[in-house]
Amino acid sequence: MTLTDGRRPGGGMVAADHVSLRRNNLSVVLRHVRSEGPKSRARIAADTGLNKATVSSLVAELVERGLLRDGRAESERGALGRPGQLVELDGSAVCGVGAEINVDYLAVTALDLSGDTIIERRVPLDVAHLEPGTTLDRLAELVDEAVTAVGARGGQTAGLTLAAPGLVHSTTGSLKLAPNLGWGELQIVDAMRDRLGGPAYPVRVDNEANLAALAAYSELRKDTGSKVEDIVLLTGAVGVGGGMVAGGHLLRGGRGFSGEVGHMPVAPAGGICGCGRTGCWETVVGLTALLNKATDADDPVRDPSLDVEQRLAEITRRAEAGGARTLRALADVGTWLGIGGAILVNILNPDVLVLGGYFAVLGPWLKEPLESAIRDRVIAPDGGGCRVVQSELGFTAAVRGGAQISLDQVFLDPTLVGRDATGVAQ
Repeated sequence: MTLTDGRRPGGGMVAADHVSLRRNNLSVVLRHVRSEGPKSRARIAADTGLNKATVSSLVAELVERGLLRDGRAESERGALGRPGQLVELDGSAVCGVGAEINVDYLAVTALDLSGDTIIERRVPLDVAHLEPGTTLDRLAELVDEAVTAVGARGGQTAGLTLAAPGLVHSTTGSLKLAPNLGWGELQIVDAMRDRLGGPAYPVRVDNEANLAALAAYSELRKDTGSKVEDIVLLTGAVGVGGGMVAGGHLLRGGRGFSGEVGHMPVAPAGGICGCGRTGCWETVVGLTALLNKATDADDPVRDPSLDVEQRLAEITRRAEAGGARTLRALADVGTWLGIGGAILVNILNPDVLVLGGYFAVLGPWLKEPLESAIRDRVIAPDGGGCRVVQSELGFTAAVRGGAQISLDQVFLDPTLVGRDATGVAQ
Protein backbone atom coordinates (compact mmCIF):
# COMPACT_ATOMS: atom_id res chain seq x y z
CA MET A 1 0.00 0.00 0.00
CA THR A 2 1.11 3.60 -0.60
CA LEU A 3 1.29 6.04 2.28
CA THR A 4 1.61 9.74 1.48
CA ASP A 5 2.36 12.76 3.63
CA GLY A 6 -0.39 15.42 3.41
CA ARG A 7 0.80 18.94 4.12
CA ARG A 8 -1.38 21.58 5.73
CA PRO A 9 -0.91 24.91 7.52
CA GLY A 10 0.50 24.64 11.01
CA GLY A 11 4.03 23.35 11.37
CA GLY A 12 3.27 21.40 14.56
CA MET A 13 0.56 19.37 12.89
CA VAL A 14 2.75 18.65 9.87
CA ALA A 15 5.60 17.51 12.15
CA ALA A 16 3.23 15.26 14.12
CA ASP A 17 1.83 13.81 10.90
CA HIS A 18 5.34 13.13 9.64
CA VAL A 19 6.32 11.31 12.84
CA SER A 20 3.14 9.22 12.72
CA LEU A 21 3.64 8.46 9.02
CA ARG A 22 7.27 7.45 9.61
CA ARG A 23 6.27 5.17 12.48
CA ASN A 24 3.57 3.53 10.38
CA ASN A 25 5.90 2.99 7.43
CA LEU A 26 8.54 1.44 9.68
CA SER A 27 5.87 -0.98 10.89
CA VAL A 28 4.81 -1.79 7.31
CA VAL A 29 8.37 -2.72 6.33
CA LEU A 30 9.14 -4.70 9.50
CA ARG A 31 5.88 -6.66 9.36
CA HIS A 32 6.39 -7.35 5.66
CA VAL A 33 9.78 -8.92 6.28
CA ARG A 34 8.33 -10.98 9.14
CA SER A 35 5.48 -12.36 7.02
CA GLU A 36 7.27 -12.75 3.68
CA GLY A 37 10.82 -13.60 4.75
CA PRO A 38 14.08 -12.01 3.54
CA LYS A 39 13.53 -9.53 0.72
CA SER A 40 15.63 -7.04 -1.19
CA ARG A 41 14.92 -3.35 -0.71
CA ALA A 42 13.63 -3.17 -4.27
CA ARG A 43 11.24 -6.06 -3.68
CA ILE A 44 9.98 -4.53 -0.42
CA ALA A 45 9.28 -1.30 -2.30
CA ALA A 46 7.43 -3.16 -5.05
CA ASP A 47 5.38 -5.24 -2.60
CA THR A 48 4.38 -2.40 -0.25
CA GLY A 49 3.97 0.41 -2.79
CA LEU A 50 6.48 2.61 -0.97
CA ASN A 51 9.10 4.27 -3.18
CA LYS A 52 12.63 2.88 -3.22
CA ALA A 53 14.28 5.87 -1.56
CA THR A 54 11.77 5.72 1.32
CA VAL A 55 12.32 1.99 1.77
CA SER A 56 16.10 2.43 1.83
CA SER A 57 15.74 5.06 4.56
CA LEU A 58 13.29 2.93 6.56
CA VAL A 59 15.49 -0.15 6.32
CA ALA A 60 18.51 1.88 7.44
CA GLU A 61 16.63 3.02 10.56
CA LEU A 62 15.37 -0.49 11.32
CA VAL A 63 18.93 -1.81 10.99
CA GLU A 64 20.14 0.95 13.33
CA ARG A 65 17.48 -0.03 15.85
CA GLY A 66 18.67 -3.65 15.63
CA LEU A 67 15.44 -4.99 14.14
CA LEU A 68 16.68 -5.81 10.63
CA ARG A 69 20.04 -6.76 9.18
CA ASP A 70 21.55 -7.35 5.77
CA GLY A 71 21.58 -10.99 4.77
CA ARG A 72 22.86 -12.88 1.77
CA ALA A 73 22.79 -11.59 -1.80
CA GLU A 74 19.61 -12.17 -3.79
CA SER A 75 19.85 -15.22 -6.04
CA GLU A 76 18.13 -13.50 -8.97
CA ARG A 77 19.50 -10.44 -10.72
CA GLY A 78 17.60 -7.21 -10.32
CA ALA A 79 16.58 -4.61 -12.87
CA LEU A 80 20.14 -3.24 -13.06
CA GLY A 81 21.59 -6.66 -13.80
CA ARG A 82 23.12 -7.35 -10.41
CA PRO A 83 21.79 -9.21 -7.36
CA GLY A 84 20.20 -7.15 -4.58
CA GLN A 85 21.06 -7.47 -0.91
CA LEU A 86 18.39 -9.31 1.05
CA VAL A 87 17.09 -7.80 4.29
CA GLU A 88 16.08 -10.12 7.13
CA LEU A 89 14.91 -9.96 10.74
CA ASP A 90 17.62 -9.47 13.32
CA GLY A 91 16.35 -11.71 16.08
CA SER A 92 18.91 -10.80 18.72
CA ALA A 93 18.00 -7.17 19.32
CA VAL A 94 14.74 -7.47 21.20
CA CYS A 95 12.91 -10.17 23.15
CA GLY A 96 9.47 -10.70 24.59
CA VAL A 97 8.90 -12.53 27.87
CA GLY A 98 5.90 -14.66 28.75
CA ALA A 99 5.20 -16.05 32.23
CA GLU A 100 2.46 -18.46 33.31
CA ILE A 101 0.74 -19.25 36.58
CA ASN A 102 -1.01 -22.61 36.65
CA VAL A 103 -2.40 -24.90 39.32
CA ASP A 104 0.71 -27.02 39.71
CA TYR A 105 3.51 -25.14 37.96
CA LEU A 106 5.02 -21.80 37.03
CA ALA A 107 6.67 -21.20 33.67
CA VAL A 108 8.58 -18.51 31.84
CA THR A 109 10.04 -18.13 28.37
CA ALA A 110 11.79 -15.43 26.37
CA LEU A 111 11.60 -15.31 22.59
CA ASP A 112 13.61 -13.09 20.28
CA LEU A 113 12.17 -11.21 17.33
CA SER A 114 12.60 -14.15 14.97
CA GLY A 115 10.83 -16.52 17.38
CA ASP A 116 13.89 -18.33 18.70
CA THR A 117 13.85 -19.35 22.37
CA ILE A 118 16.36 -17.58 24.60
CA ILE A 119 15.36 -19.21 27.87
CA GLU A 120 12.58 -21.56 28.91
CA ARG A 121 11.86 -22.68 32.46
CA ARG A 122 9.01 -24.50 34.17
CA VAL A 123 9.02 -25.39 37.86
CA PRO A 124 6.50 -27.64 39.64
CA LEU A 125 4.70 -25.76 42.39
CA ASP A 126 1.50 -26.51 44.29
CA VAL A 127 0.08 -23.07 43.54
CA ALA A 128 -3.45 -23.97 44.60
CA HIS A 129 -2.27 -24.36 48.19
CA LEU A 130 -0.10 -21.23 48.38
CA GLU A 131 -0.93 -17.62 49.08
CA PRO A 132 -0.96 -15.44 45.93
CA GLY A 133 1.90 -13.34 47.27
CA THR A 134 4.15 -16.37 47.72
CA THR A 135 3.42 -17.56 44.20
CA LEU A 136 4.07 -14.12 42.69
CA ASP A 137 7.36 -13.87 44.60
CA ARG A 138 8.53 -17.10 42.97
CA LEU A 139 7.26 -16.04 39.56
CA ALA A 140 9.12 -12.73 39.83
CA GLU A 141 12.34 -14.67 40.41
CA LEU A 142 11.76 -16.62 37.20
CA VAL A 143 11.01 -13.43 35.26
CA ASP A 144 14.18 -11.78 36.59
CA GLU A 145 16.12 -14.84 35.46
CA ALA A 146 14.65 -14.53 31.95
CA VAL A 147 15.30 -10.78 31.70
CA THR A 148 18.87 -11.33 32.87
CA ALA A 149 19.36 -13.98 30.17
CA VAL A 150 18.07 -11.53 27.55
CA GLY A 151 20.44 -8.82 28.74
CA ALA A 152 23.39 -11.21 28.85
CA ARG A 153 23.18 -11.65 25.08
CA GLY A 154 22.86 -7.92 24.46
CA GLY A 155 19.12 -8.04 23.89
CA GLN A 156 16.36 -5.76 25.10
CA THR A 157 13.18 -6.77 26.91
CA ALA A 158 10.21 -5.44 24.97
CA GLY A 159 7.61 -6.49 27.51
CA LEU A 160 6.24 -9.14 29.87
CA THR A 161 2.86 -10.82 29.48
CA LEU A 162 1.45 -12.90 32.32
CA ALA A 163 -0.75 -15.88 31.52
CA ALA A 164 -3.33 -16.68 34.20
CA PRO A 165 -6.08 -19.35 34.32
CA GLY A 166 -9.42 -17.66 34.84
CA LEU A 167 -11.28 -14.42 34.26
CA VAL A 168 -8.84 -11.64 33.40
CA HIS A 169 -9.36 -7.94 32.70
CA SER A 170 -6.42 -7.39 30.36
CA THR A 171 -7.13 -3.65 30.04
CA THR A 172 -7.02 -3.02 33.80
CA GLY A 173 -4.37 -5.62 34.61
CA SER A 174 -6.60 -7.41 37.09
CA LEU A 175 -7.45 -11.03 37.74
CA LYS A 176 -11.14 -11.27 38.56
CA LEU A 177 -11.45 -14.97 39.38
CA ALA A 178 -9.27 -18.07 39.09
CA PRO A 179 -11.39 -20.87 40.60
CA ASN A 180 -8.77 -23.61 40.46
CA LEU A 181 -6.24 -21.36 42.20
CA GLY A 182 -8.72 -20.01 44.73
CA TRP A 183 -7.76 -16.46 43.69
CA GLY A 184 -10.06 -13.52 43.09
CA GLU A 185 -10.00 -9.74 42.69
CA LEU A 186 -6.23 -9.36 42.44
CA GLN A 187 -4.44 -6.46 40.75
CA ILE A 188 -1.93 -8.90 39.39
CA VAL A 189 -0.07 -6.54 37.04
CA ASP A 190 0.55 -3.98 39.80
CA ALA A 191 1.63 -6.75 42.17
CA MET A 192 4.15 -8.10 39.65
CA ARG A 193 5.46 -4.65 38.73
CA ASP A 194 6.16 -4.00 42.43
CA ARG A 195 8.03 -7.28 42.77
CA LEU A 196 10.07 -6.56 39.64
CA GLY A 197 11.08 -3.13 40.91
CA GLY A 198 8.98 -1.06 38.50
CA PRO A 199 10.60 -2.20 35.23
CA ALA A 200 10.85 0.06 32.18
CA TYR A 201 9.20 -2.55 29.99
CA PRO A 202 5.38 -2.88 30.00
CA VAL A 203 3.69 -5.64 31.99
CA ARG A 204 0.37 -7.15 30.81
CA VAL A 205 -1.89 -10.03 31.81
CA ASP A 206 -4.16 -12.22 29.72
CA ASN A 207 -6.05 -15.48 29.97
CA GLU A 208 -3.73 -18.45 29.47
CA ALA A 209 -6.00 -20.17 26.96
CA ASN A 210 -6.19 -17.00 24.84
CA LEU A 211 -2.42 -16.78 24.74
CA ALA A 212 -2.10 -20.50 23.99
CA ALA A 213 -4.58 -20.09 21.12
CA LEU A 214 -2.50 -17.29 19.60
CA ALA A 215 0.63 -19.44 19.80
CA ALA A 216 -1.17 -22.45 18.31
CA TYR A 217 -2.58 -20.31 15.49
CA SER A 218 0.91 -19.05 14.61
CA GLU A 219 2.29 -22.59 14.82
CA LEU A 220 -0.41 -23.96 12.54
CA ARG A 221 0.04 -21.32 9.85
CA LYS A 222 3.84 -21.51 9.94
CA ASP A 223 4.13 -25.29 9.92
CA THR A 224 1.48 -26.04 7.31
CA GLY A 225 1.70 -22.90 5.22
CA SER A 226 -2.11 -23.01 5.22
CA LYS A 227 -4.49 -20.07 5.19
CA VAL A 228 -6.47 -21.38 8.17
CA GLU A 229 -8.29 -18.46 9.78
CA ASP A 230 -10.65 -20.12 12.29
CA ILE A 231 -9.47 -22.38 15.10
CA VAL A 232 -10.51 -23.49 18.55
CA LEU A 233 -7.75 -24.47 20.97
CA LEU A 234 -8.58 -26.71 23.92
CA THR A 235 -5.90 -26.65 26.59
CA GLY A 236 -6.04 -29.06 29.48
CA ALA A 237 -4.33 -29.34 32.83
CA VAL A 238 -6.24 -29.49 36.11
CA GLY A 239 -8.54 -26.91 34.54
CA VAL A 240 -9.73 -26.73 30.95
CA GLY A 241 -9.69 -23.58 28.84
CA GLY A 242 -10.48 -22.64 25.29
CA GLY A 243 -9.15 -19.98 22.98
CA MET A 244 -10.89 -19.06 19.75
CA VAL A 245 -9.46 -17.36 16.68
CA ALA A 246 -12.00 -16.30 14.03
CA GLY A 247 -10.99 -14.63 10.79
CA GLY A 248 -7.46 -14.45 12.13
CA HIS A 249 -8.49 -12.50 15.24
CA LEU A 250 -8.77 -13.66 18.85
CA LEU A 251 -12.35 -13.72 20.16
CA ARG A 252 -12.39 -12.12 23.60
CA GLY A 253 -16.12 -11.43 24.04
CA GLY A 254 -17.90 -8.31 25.23
CA ARG A 255 -16.08 -8.13 28.59
CA GLY A 256 -13.03 -10.14 27.65
CA PHE A 257 -14.18 -13.24 29.51
CA SER A 258 -14.64 -15.65 26.59
CA GLY A 259 -13.01 -19.07 26.52
CA GLU A 260 -14.19 -20.46 29.88
CA VAL A 261 -15.28 -23.64 28.12
CA GLY A 262 -14.21 -25.83 31.02
CA HIS A 263 -17.30 -24.63 32.87
CA MET A 264 -19.83 -25.71 30.25
CA PRO A 265 -22.39 -27.87 32.16
CA VAL A 266 -22.11 -31.16 30.27
CA ALA A 267 -22.45 -33.69 33.12
CA PRO A 268 -25.26 -32.59 35.47
CA ALA A 269 -24.84 -35.71 37.59
CA GLY A 270 -21.06 -35.26 37.71
CA GLY A 271 -18.65 -34.04 40.34
CA ILE A 272 -18.12 -30.69 42.04
CA CYS A 273 -15.96 -28.28 40.04
CA GLY A 274 -13.38 -25.91 41.46
CA CYS A 275 -15.83 -23.10 40.65
CA GLY A 276 -18.34 -24.64 43.09
CA ARG A 277 -20.80 -25.81 40.44
CA THR A 278 -21.69 -29.38 39.54
CA GLY A 279 -20.95 -31.17 36.28
CA CYS A 280 -18.64 -28.68 34.53
CA TRP A 281 -16.79 -30.07 31.52
CA GLU A 282 -13.45 -30.00 33.31
CA THR A 283 -14.77 -32.35 36.00
CA VAL A 284 -14.85 -35.10 33.35
CA VAL A 285 -11.92 -34.14 31.09
CA GLY A 286 -9.44 -32.26 33.33
CA LEU A 287 -6.19 -33.92 34.37
CA THR A 288 -7.56 -34.57 37.86
CA ALA A 289 -10.50 -36.44 36.32
CA LEU A 290 -8.15 -38.59 34.24
CA LEU A 291 -5.91 -39.40 37.21
CA ASN A 292 -8.93 -40.27 39.37
CA LYS A 293 -10.09 -42.74 36.72
CA ALA A 294 -6.65 -44.18 35.93
CA THR A 295 -4.89 -44.34 39.31
CA ASP A 296 -5.35 -45.01 43.00
CA ALA A 297 -5.26 -42.20 45.56
CA ASP A 298 -1.74 -43.09 46.75
CA ASP A 299 -0.26 -43.37 43.24
CA PRO A 300 2.91 -41.20 42.97
CA VAL A 301 1.68 -39.89 39.60
CA ARG A 302 -0.85 -37.78 41.53
CA ASP A 303 1.87 -35.91 43.43
CA PRO A 304 1.58 -32.20 42.44
CA SER A 305 5.24 -31.61 43.34
CA LEU A 306 6.21 -33.89 40.44
CA ASP A 307 6.57 -32.02 37.15
CA VAL A 308 3.47 -32.43 35.01
CA GLU A 309 5.45 -33.77 32.05
CA GLN A 310 6.95 -36.50 34.25
CA ARG A 311 3.47 -37.46 35.42
CA LEU A 312 2.20 -37.61 31.86
CA ALA A 313 5.24 -39.60 30.77
CA GLU A 314 4.25 -42.27 33.28
CA ILE A 315 0.64 -42.30 32.03
CA THR A 316 2.01 -42.62 28.48
CA ARG A 317 4.22 -45.53 29.53
CA ARG A 318 1.26 -47.33 31.07
CA ALA A 319 -0.88 -46.74 27.98
CA GLU A 320 1.85 -48.00 25.66
CA ALA A 321 2.20 -51.07 27.86
CA GLY A 322 -1.51 -51.80 27.37
CA GLY A 323 -2.60 -51.06 30.94
CA ALA A 324 -6.34 -51.76 30.87
CA ARG A 325 -7.32 -49.23 33.53
CA THR A 326 -5.27 -46.49 31.90
CA LEU A 327 -6.70 -47.20 28.45
CA ARG A 328 -10.28 -47.22 29.77
CA ALA A 329 -9.70 -43.88 31.48
CA LEU A 330 -8.24 -42.34 28.31
CA ALA A 331 -11.13 -43.61 26.18
CA ASP A 332 -13.65 -42.19 28.65
CA VAL A 333 -11.95 -38.79 28.78
CA GLY A 334 -11.64 -38.76 25.00
CA THR A 335 -15.37 -39.38 24.59
CA TRP A 336 -16.25 -36.60 27.03
CA LEU A 337 -13.76 -34.36 25.25
CA GLY A 338 -15.65 -35.03 22.01
CA ILE A 339 -19.03 -34.35 23.63
CA GLY A 340 -17.95 -30.86 24.70
CA GLY A 341 -15.91 -30.35 21.55
CA ALA A 342 -18.98 -31.07 19.41
CA ILE A 343 -20.84 -28.25 21.15
CA LEU A 344 -18.06 -25.83 20.22
CA VAL A 345 -17.85 -27.12 16.65
CA ASN A 346 -21.63 -26.77 16.22
CA ILE A 347 -21.50 -23.17 17.46
CA LEU A 348 -18.25 -21.92 15.92
CA ASN A 349 -17.57 -24.22 12.92
CA PRO A 350 -13.77 -23.88 13.16
CA ASP A 351 -11.44 -25.15 10.46
CA VAL A 352 -9.29 -26.84 13.09
CA LEU A 353 -9.76 -28.02 16.67
CA VAL A 354 -6.34 -27.91 18.29
CA LEU A 355 -5.50 -30.05 21.32
CA GLY A 356 -3.09 -28.36 23.70
CA GLY A 357 -1.73 -28.97 27.19
CA TYR A 358 -2.12 -32.52 28.43
CA PHE A 359 -4.65 -33.25 25.67
CA ALA A 360 -1.83 -32.91 23.13
CA VAL A 361 0.55 -35.13 25.09
CA LEU A 362 -2.01 -37.93 25.33
CA GLY A 363 -3.53 -37.19 21.94
CA PRO A 364 -2.71 -40.61 20.44
CA TRP A 365 -5.29 -42.15 22.82
CA LEU A 366 -7.76 -39.26 23.12
CA LYS A 367 -8.09 -38.35 19.45
CA GLU A 368 -10.04 -41.37 18.15
CA PRO A 369 -12.89 -41.29 20.72
CA LEU A 370 -12.95 -37.50 20.47
CA GLU A 371 -13.34 -37.56 16.68
CA SER A 372 -15.97 -40.28 16.92
CA ALA A 373 -18.06 -38.20 19.32
CA ILE A 374 -17.72 -35.14 17.08
CA ARG A 375 -18.88 -37.09 14.02
CA ASP A 376 -21.89 -38.37 15.97
CA ARG A 377 -22.90 -35.02 17.45
CA VAL A 378 -22.00 -32.29 14.94
CA ILE A 379 -25.00 -31.67 12.71
CA ALA A 380 -23.03 -30.45 9.67
CA PRO A 381 -21.76 -33.15 7.29
CA ASP A 382 -18.32 -34.62 8.03
CA GLY A 383 -18.11 -32.87 11.38
CA GLY A 384 -18.45 -29.48 9.74
CA GLY A 385 -15.14 -30.02 7.97
CA CYS A 386 -13.28 -29.55 11.25
CA ARG A 387 -9.91 -31.27 11.57
CA VAL A 388 -8.50 -32.31 14.96
CA VAL A 389 -4.76 -31.75 15.40
CA GLN A 390 -2.35 -31.98 18.32
CA SER A 391 -0.27 -28.93 19.12
CA GLU A 392 3.45 -29.57 19.38
CA LEU A 393 3.92 -26.70 21.83
CA GLY A 394 2.93 -28.77 24.86
CA PHE A 395 2.87 -26.75 28.06
CA THR A 396 4.85 -23.90 26.49
CA ALA A 397 1.94 -22.55 24.43
CA ALA A 398 0.68 -19.93 26.89
CA VAL A 399 4.12 -18.50 27.68
CA ARG A 400 5.04 -18.43 23.99
CA GLY A 401 1.78 -16.62 23.25
CA GLY A 402 2.60 -14.15 26.01
CA ALA A 403 6.05 -13.50 24.59
CA GLN A 404 4.52 -13.02 21.13
CA ILE A 405 2.05 -10.44 22.48
CA SER A 406 4.97 -8.40 23.80
CA LEU A 407 6.85 -8.68 20.50
CA ASP A 408 3.76 -7.75 18.48
CA GLN A 409 3.89 -4.28 20.01
CA VAL A 410 7.34 -3.81 18.46
CA PHE A 411 6.08 -4.87 15.04
CA LEU A 412 3.26 -2.34 15.38
CA ASP A 413 5.58 0.44 16.53
CA PRO A 414 9.30 -0.19 15.90
CA THR A 415 10.19 3.15 17.51
CA LEU A 416 9.50 1.53 20.89
CA VAL A 417 12.90 -0.10 20.54
CA GLY A 418 16.05 1.87 21.20
CA ARG A 419 19.18 1.32 23.19
CA ASP A 420 20.05 2.84 26.54
CA ALA A 421 22.71 2.08 29.07
CA THR A 422 20.69 -0.75 30.65
CA GLY A 423 19.80 -2.50 27.41
CA VAL A 424 16.06 -2.24 28.07
CA ALA A 425 13.67 -1.45 25.23
CA GLN A 426 12.18 2.04 25.44
